[in-house]
Amino acid sequence: MTALEQQLKNPVWYSLNETHKKFAVKYKEVLFYDQEVCTFGAFFDEDRTTAASNQYLKTTDSFFFVSENNTPKVDSANVFLEKKIDGCQMVLNELSDVSITEEIVLLGDEHINEIYDLVWLVMPGYYRRRTFEMGNYYGIFKEGKLVSITGQRMQTNLFIEVSAVVTHPDFTRRGLAKQLIAHTTKKILKENKKPILHTNKGNSAIPLYEKLGYTLTRDMNWWLYRRK
Repeated sequence: MTALEQQLKNPVWYSLNETHKKFAVKYKEVLFYDQEVCTFGAFFDEDRTTAASNQYLKTTDSFFFVSENNTPKVDSANVFLEKKIDGCQMVLNELSDVSITEEIVLLGDEHINEIYDLVWLVMPGYYRRRTFEMGNYYGIFKEGKLVSITGQRMQTNLFIEVSAVVTHPDFTRRGLAKQLIAHTTKKILKENKKPILHTNKGNSAIPLYEKLGYTLTRDMNWWLYRRK
């Protein structure tokens, strides 16, 4: 197994050990992101997750454990499973040729509130303002308004995850997301890293990702837990 394949089996863990080490909160052998940035947690030994989740919940009211096939254990007196997202991981095989006709802007600190509002409009619940610090974000503006974005989330020395693929409902079906994903993917390739992404099984966007050159590789499950 290559180093990249090993990392992709537990992307949260390796992100917090490498590029995102400054965001890591460690409870023995379980790692979480700083809850102001992201509420993902990762582990190898599920017997360690009970005590760790109890500690982490002192800083936030909810969090995700992310794992390919290991099921975390929690203290049912303090924590309940709100939902389990049956997800999947996709890895770029070869990027398809995409014509970029829109002006794509590298977003900065001055756009943080606009990014936050757009993500929460389309996908409410999980994005935090400091999630912006996890990687570069790119956007398309129409009439001075940010209407479509794509960002980078988990990353190591070997891969970068494409994430926050969001378009305002009034501007869908115009190919904006397609161009942004292609643009972000090219930026990752220029860093000599492997572009990856995660989504839920059955997502209607999967055919788009496949047309762009991404291939389904493995399950990646997300357990959303909340404090009682």
